[in-house]
Amino acid sequence: MTAAERRPVLDVQGFSLKFSNVPAVPNVVDGVSFLVHAGETLCVVGESGCGKSVTSLALMGLLPSPPARRVAGTAHFEGVDLFGLSERELADIRGNRMSMIFQEPMTSLNPAYTVGEQLGESIRRHRGVGRAAAREEALKMLRLVHIPAPETRLDAFAHQLSGGMRQRVMIAMALANGPRLLIADEPTTALDVTIQAQVLALVRNLQKETGTAMLLITHDLGVVAEVADHVAVMYAGKIVEYGTVSDLFDDPQHPYTIGLMGAIPSVGKREGSLATIRGSVPTPEQMPRGCRFAPRCPFAEQRCIDAAPPERTLEGEHRVACWLAPVEQLVKPAQQKELT
Repeated sequence: MTAAERRPVLDVQGFSLKFSNVPAVPNVVDGVSFLVHAGETLCVVGESGCGKSVTSLALMGLLPSPPARRVAGTAHFEGVDLFGLSERELADIRGNRMSMIFQEPMTSLNPAYTVGEQLGESIRRHRGVGRAAAREEALKMLRLVHIPAPETRLDAFAHQLSGGMRQRVMIAMALANGPRLLIADEPTTALDVTIQAQVLALVRNLQKETGTAMLLITHDLGVVAEVADHVAVMYAGKIVEYGTVSDLFDDPQHPYTIGLMGAIPSVGKREGSLATIRGSVPTPEQMPRGCRFAPRCPFAEQRCIDAAPPERTLEGEHRVACWLAPVEQLVKPAQQKELT
């Protein structure tokens, strides 16, 4: 394997971001680091308000500045410093070598233009082809994502399509120029369970065929179990646990991860109630001094309140930011019942 093949498609190290010029206001994204390799999927998981979407938008250069301001860290895409690019250079990469599927296709598609016009615009912009060639390529992409009657749908507007078809159009737009990195921000949230499974299978199969790296943002651990190679658990702007999908599902170590796992409904006979994590994600102005999860953690000690825990490697790629890891020895019967 060559050095270029070993190099990750996306390498983010120590990335921190804030939405204020006031030094006392904590970073909304704080010290985030992760890698995404070709053909692999990294899932970033956590509650709403944890900083998942903000991180992805920052990487795509889609956050207005001000108010957004990077305060630390680097992000390299195929060895190129994303934060060092001009807006024109970023525009050449976006929708071409790096693309994004947004959460809500109805608001992401322009209601005034047909599907074919919107697909064709991206193809013409990055490939320099004419309208006829772009239209033919757009038709090819609709067939690729299994849109029924693609010749007809090419001239349809967004409101004339179902939610599942709109999301397939968004996937077609994202993949039209053969990107090396695909960022998918909760692409199945607005879909019913059946269509959700179809869309996930479609993205996964296309990814295997093309070797595209994918950064998938979700709060659904069922989706994570199905598609992830690696998982980053994010809480209040920090990655609190990171590892392979088997690391996190077989041996979760951060209390927040354990709480998320305990809240997954099981198939079969119901016994007891699902776990809950008390409280809510803090706003930047309310961010705790120490561990950001400490006010909600059933295991919190004084040191958790006083200082943020350093990240430590447990085994292999499994990393956790918790003073108390490994947590197995801490779980008392009452706490075990609360979390699981």
